[in-house]
Amino acid sequence: MSHTTHHLTITGMTCGGCSGRVKRVLEATEGVVSADVSHEEGKGTVVTTPALSTDDVVSIVAGTGFGVTA
Repeated sequence: MSHTTHHLTITGMTCGGCSGRVKRVLEATEGVVSADVSHEEGKGTVVTTPALSTDDVVSIVAGTGFGVTA
C-alpha cells in the first residue's frame, strides 16, 4: 500500500503539551500511519494512507484549535 506525506505549518502551539495533543489526535485517526509535530518549529509531518487527503489532515488539525496550512 502506498502512503502520502503531508507537510503542515501549524500556528498557536506554545509547548510540548500542545504538539503532543495534535500528535495524539492525528495518530488516533484511522488512515494516519504516523505523525511528527514540533511546537518549536511550528511544523507537522503526517503520513497517511490514500484514504485521507491533505484537506482531511488540515481539518483534523484545525479541529484541535490550532491554525494550520499545508
